[in-house]
Amino acid sequence: MAAPAPAPAPAPAATEAFSLAPLPYAYEALEPVIDAETMRIHHGKHHQAYVNNLNAAVKASPALQGKSLEAILADVQNQPPVVRNNAGGHYNHTLFWTLMAPPGAGGKPSAALADRIRKDFGSIDAFKAAFQTAGVQRFGSGWAWLVWTGDHLVVISTPYQDNPLMGDAPVKGAPIIANDVWEHAYYLKYQNNRAGYLSGWWGVLNWNEANRLFETATHKGK
Repeated sequence: MAAPAPAPAPAPAATEAFSLAPLPYAYEALEPVIDAETMRIHHGKHHQAYVNNLNAAVKASPALQGKSLEAILADVQNQPPVVRNNAGGHYNHTLFWTLMAPPGAGGKPSAALADRIRKDFGSIDAFKAAFQTAGVQRFGSGWAWLVWTGDHLVVISTPYQDNPLMGDAPVKGAPIIANDVWEHAYYLKYQNNRAGYLSGWWGVLNWNEANRLFETATHKGK
């Protein structure tokens, strides 16, 4: 009698298009500016939900499969809201985590970035005031941005999970600094005091990463 055929090997699990990277620091590392519980919920639940929903949308749309996140954003005006909201949410948060560092570890503006900020805003303090105003005045949920447009820096805000990489963004460019002004980013500690959150956030801004992004953006294509 012939030996029974071996059972077929289980099919490998399908690889998701996008995944949630771990934070580059501990949940409590940004205290006292941002508390550990907010970071745990924001990263592990809110951001994870954007990733899950984006992966589901990609699976349902063959045209999106194999595309990078940036390519999806560049054509997002031709996609349904579920793609716009979740691709934006995944990109924005991935960037946001890298733009923060434990207090005292974020460095300072490079000479090149500081000079450009002074040229476009008059001073570092004037830039900070403009950025804070953009965040405070964003009605409802959204983001505040410092963006390199190709020849100058500009401060803007966007609604929901929109960003300057989207194909239909009113102001397009390379994000240099971004701050999340959705309530889930600050409500446990600051409640309705968004201005207090924005003011405190400078204490965890990772200028080292902003410097790198500015260097990359200004040398692109050279």
